[in-house]
Amino acid sequence: MGASEASFIASQAGRQHRAGNPLTHPNPPFKGWGSGAEDKMVSHSGLITVMQRAARRAAPRLRRDFGEVEQLQVSRKAPADFVSMADKRAEQTIVEELRSARPDWGMLLEEGGEIEGNPDKPRWIVDPLDGTSNFLHGIPHFAISIAVEERGPGARSEVTQGLVYQPLTDESYWAEKGRGAWLNERRLRVSARRDLSECVIGTGMPHCGRGDVAAWSKIYAAIAPQVAGVRRFGSAALDLAWVAAGRMDGFWEDDLDIWDTAAGLLLIREAGGFVTDYRGSDRMFERREYLAGNGDVHSRLHKLLSVALR
Repeated sequence: MGASEASFIASQAGRQHRAGNPLTHPNPPFKGWGSGAEDKMVSHSGLITVMQRAARRAAPRLRRDFGEVEQLQVSRKAPADFVSMADKRAEQTIVEELRSARPDWGMLLEEGGEIEGNPDKPRWIVDPLDGTSNFLHGIPHFAISIAVEERGPGARSEVTQGLVYQPLTDESYWAEKGRGAWLNERRLRVSARRDLSECVIGTGMPHCGRGDVAAWSKIYAAIAPQVAGVRRFGSAALDLAWVAAGRMDGFWEDDLDIWDTAAGLLLIREAGGFVTDYRGSDRMFERREYLAGNGDVHSRLHKLLSVALR
């Protein structure tokens, strides 16, 4: 690990120490824990309202389409084209809502690609249906992911707002930089577990020409014997949201696109967790690698992963 990457991890550790982590349970109820003031509902910005409105406008059609695709599973008709249309319709609805609110902003869309906007303004990053294969097979685990990316000094940019919305459960995971992470109106914290033997870790798996099977197998062989379980649910956006909510204790995956992860990354960091690439630096989007957890879990996973990939 290089000096710059060590410095990045150290800076994150300092941030988490300053923020504090009062949990004694990985996902406690909203009331009755913490110092009180910092855990009260924070009024979110108008951008979160816009994002939630866009997701909820697209959700009813996705729910109807999901019901239809379940019926297609028992027919001779291939449902793949139907799901592709559901994906595109959801994206169109979201784009219309976001563009109505911020007409001069650019967009980066999973289906529609990049739409140029005012270069001095932020841009939206949208995945209208993360977990498409689950949707296609009638598995009720998928989400809408929307994030705001603002350009920082120089060429750097950062995600400042994020939303992961589960249409079937009406769970709205949202975060704003400096305002914490929330599930609807409940404050989120990453798991407080420290012992890997008690931890459940999420991941994705190489498939159909995507990902490096050999490298993934090495990482799995290093991590799996040390943890309570490894889960592959099929939606990176929800996986990251679940880490922020303390439902899973850590996560690793590579070969992910920015629209899969932008909102989830902010959720974890605002919930007191860490997200880096496999080398421990802040180049996740560039390297398309993601390693997440609380400070202790992230550190332990990073050591195992580093040894596995030597």
